Amino acid sequence: MTRTPHDAARPWRGIMVATTLPFRDDLSVDYDAYAEHVRWLIDNGCDGVVPNGSLGEYQTLTAEERAKVVTTAVEAAGDGSRVMPGVAAYGSAESRRWAEQAAEAGAGSVLLLPPNAYRADHAAVRAHYSEVAKAGVPIVAYNNPIDTKVDLVPSLLAQLHADGSIVAVKEFSGDVRRAYEIAELAPELDLLIGADDVLLELAIAGAVGWIAGYPNALPAASSELYHAAVSGDLATAVPLYKSLHSLLRWDSKTEFVQSIKLSMDIAGRPGGPTRAPRLPLVPEIEAAVRAATEKALADGHK
Repeated sequence: MTRTPHDAARPWRGIMVATTLPFRDDLSVDYDAYAEHVRWLIDNGCDGVVPNGSLGEYQTLTAEERAKVVTTAVEAAGDGSRVMPGVAAYGSAESRRWAEQAAEAGAGSVLLLPPNAYRADHAAVRAHYSEVAKAGVPIVAYNNPIDTKVDLVPSLLAQLHADGSIVAVKEFSGDVRRAYEIAELAPELDLLIGADDVLLELAIAGAVGWIAGYPNALPAASSELYHAAVSGDLATAVPLYKSLHSLLRWDSKTEFVQSIKLSMDIAGRPGGPTRAPRLPLVPEIEAAVRAATEKALADGHK
């Protein structure tokens, strides 16, 4: 397939896949397989990739591995603007260093969680994003109050945008009502879909991008769904969303990394193992993910 045109001026828009990371049997990183996966995703309708997110198990990587994942993604994408590395860290200074590394590698934007070592107040959150913004690369904020216990509420996002610290937000709270308040308070802040199982709701509410999980396994079907949803083609989007939703909801579960890697294996893509502390799925969850994946494949989704 021909690679889709990408908005180099606003490279965080479109389908940016939070990539899984392939490990060999000894759990070393298989960079060649990762490069092939990045190319395959872009060749199959995705706009770019997000390495070193939670789905890429960045917390388990050494500094050398984490840096090489970024440079591998940029080289494989052939266009650094298509790469949005995750730069989360316990300290703001470390997040800034990762943002600087991403910029030096040629990445077009970065994805940044709020401070997650403690429950930061609004002043600390603003200082954190301001510090990382000094790296000079556009920042997409990642709101995941479920994991971080720090909630980037619409009023705080508006302040971060007014500060000049962020250009967009990956919204993972699950509260789709926030989309409208964000648009009211910060109309120039780009809303990105942050969880696969609220894709349709946030697309209808005006999202201009999707930081996605399940395209790792089914990029063509995911691309069709996204483009139908954001264009308002509900006749296409609604039945497709219903058909895929039993699978997409695994992106929001605790076991999302193992689940998506299992779906990849079933779909014929190398997903493979995860590093500790993530263990293999227990039988009942594996059976549920397997059933949802096989249903999607049986429905003709690729």
